[in-house]
Amino acid sequence: MTLVARKQLPLRPAGPDTVDALLAWYDAERRDLPWRAKGRRRPDPYRVWLSEIMLQQTTVKAVIPYFDKFVQRWPTVGDLAAASLDDVLAMWAGLGYYSRARNLHRCAIAVAAQNDGQFPRTEAALRELPGVGPYTAAAIAAIAFGIPATPVDGNIERVVSRLFAVTHPLPGAKREIKRLAATLTPAKRAGDHAQAMMDLGAAVCTPRRPSCLMCPLQQDCHAHARGIQETLPRRGAKAVRPVRFGTAFLVLREDGAVLLRKRAPAGLLGGMLEVPSTDWLDTMLPADMAMAGAPVRSDWWPVPGGVVHVFTHFRLELQVVCAIVPPETPLTFWAEPDRCLWVPRRDLHKAALPSVMRKIIAHALKEQ
Repeated sequence: MTLVARKQLPLRPAGPDTVDALLAWYDAERRDLPWRAKGRRRPDPYRVWLSEIMLQQTTVKAVIPYFDKFVQRWPTVGDLAAASLDDVLAMWAGLGYYSRARNLHRCAIAVAAQNDGQFPRTEAALRELPGVGPYTAAAIAAIAFGIPATPVDGNIERVVSRLFAVTHPLPGAKREIKRLAATLTPAKRAGDHAQAMMDLGAAVCTPRRPSCLMCPLQQDCHAHARGIQETLPRRGAKAVRPVRFGTAFLVLREDGAVLLRKRAPAGLLGGMLEVPSTDWLDTMLPADMAMAGAPVRSDWWPVPGGVVHVFTHFRLELQVVCAIVPPETPLTFWAEPDRCLWVPRRDLHKAALPSVMRKIIAHALKEQ
C-alpha cells in the first residue's frame, strides 16, 4: 500500500464527500484477494458467498488457503452441492466453527436445487438460505449484485464508531452503528464501498495504533478530532470464560491405525471425527470413573502434560491417556462402536479432524 500522509484539514460532517474519498482510496489501494473480481469483471456470487461464510470470525490470512482449495475442488455451487458432507468437513478441518461447513453444504444444495444454481439477488431471499444471516446477506447483495445494502463486520464497526465518535459501548451500540453505516451506503458502487470500508479497517483504521495520518477519511473523523480514536469502539466487560475438563483416550492399534469416532451431526463439532473421550464437564472426573468409560480394555498410561483448547464460549483442559492394542481388540459399549472407525496414521492428515482433536493426537503420538 502506498502511504501518503495527509495534512490536517478542518473537520467536515460525514456524507457524500466521505464516500467519494473512500472510493478513490479504494481504487488505488484495494487488497488483491482471490474472491474479488478482477478489473471490470462481474463478481461471482458463488465465490463471494463462499468467502463470506469462511470469513465469519476468521482472519483473511487463515481463509485464503482454504478458499483456494475449495474452489479448486468445487469450482461451482453445483459441484459443492454434489459433494458428500464428509468430504466438505474434511476439507474444512482446521478452519473452526464447523457448523459453518454443515450450513455451507446445506446452502449449496438449496441453491442448486431451488434456484437452478443461481443465488437469490435480494437480502430477504438470501437470508432464507441456510447459514446466511443479516451480515452475510447484506455482503453478498452488495458485493455480488451491487444492491445498496450495508454489511457491518468488525472492521466496518470500528471505522464507523470512530468516524461518528460513537462512545456507547458494544454490543449495545451495534444498532446505532448499523444505522450510521447505512447513511454512507451509496446507490452506486455499493459493493466497492463495502469492501473499501473493510479494507480501511484492516489496513489503516486498525484496532491499535491506527494510521490516522494516512487515512482518506481523517477530515471526516470525529473521534480523531477529539483524540479518542484509539479508545473506540468501546466494549462492555467480558464475561469470564468457563473451564471444562475431560479425559481423551488415544488408542493405537499395533498395525498403526488410530481409533476415531464420528460425532453426532448436531452441536459443537457436529459430524466431525474425534478422539473418544469422556464428557466435557465442569470438574475433572476421578481417574477410576474416567477410565470406566474407556473405549477398549487395555493397559493405559497417562501422557505427561495435557491439552488446552479455547472455544468461543469455554476453555477445555484435557488429560490424555494412551493404549496400544492388537488388531482383534473389541470395543467397549462406551466406545459406541457403530460410530467408530480405525484410521491409518498415514491418512490422519486427510481425516475430518478439528483442531482440538489434532492437538490431542499430536500430543499423544509425540510420546510414541
